[in-house]
Amino acid sequence: MRTGLVLAVLLCQVALSTGPAFAGPPFRTDDPEPVDLHHWEIYGFTAGTHLRGDTSGTLAGLEVNYGAATGLQLHIIAPLSFDRSAGSASQAGLGDIEIGVKYRFIAPGEDDWYPQIGTFPLLEIPSGDARRGLGGGNLTAFLPIWIQKDFGKWTTYGGGGYWVHPGPGNRDYWFAGWLLQYQVAPSLALGTEVFHQTADSVDGGETTGFSFGGIYDFSEHYHLLFSSGRGLQHPASANLASWYLAIQSTF
Repeated sequence: MRTGLVLAVLLCQVALSTGPAFAGPPFRTDDPEPVDLHHWEIYGFTAGTHLRGDTSGTLAGLEVNYGAATGLQLHIIAPLSFDRSAGSASQAGLGDIEIGVKYRFIAPGEDDWYPQIGTFPLLEIPSGDARRGLGGGNLTAFLPIWIQKDFGKWTTYGGGGYWVHPGPGNRDYWFAGWLLQYQVAPSLALGTEVFHQTADSVDGGETTGFSFGGIYDFSEHYHLLFSSGRGLQHPASANLASWYLAIQSTF
């Protein structure tokens, strides 16, 4: 009953709160490791990207992950999005809601040489107003494979997948990224990632970028997540600067 009540409250909050989603907070690259069985991860976050003439993203968002079964995680993001274009009035409102299921199908023991491997298919539901720059306007889907290996204080993970991106002028595209992270102190981990995306529109081009960030543990259950980065390829039209900041609760 307690779990059901918590789930009901969280889903009500999600429905009332929704920019571009980050895959594995605080980074765009994700990992195959799901939330533990019957445990929760809840993020309150803000994120965005600035390019020439426009800044957009999530003004305030909620992400909820739940360990529904061994190796299986349920996922939802609902952001209050914003868009500020040069020469136009700033916009804010419900953005595109994201739902997904993470499943780790290879889970090695501590002494095994092979990595964790999983998948994390996502759906972006066009609940935002695309005419106001608050959503994509079409149902999109991401079909990835993620790999992770730990070496003492070092963790490395990455992979990628295929985005199904329908709509006039759009095209399906690939995304890939890789991250290296180090446990600097018992309460602080820092990492950096590089990612690449093929063209997502008929007149668009490929983009490459990077970000640097980390996770600071206030306690066993409360954590600060942060990252910032920029594009390395066509930054003016893709990513002059990007950021992510969140408070995470785990229980």
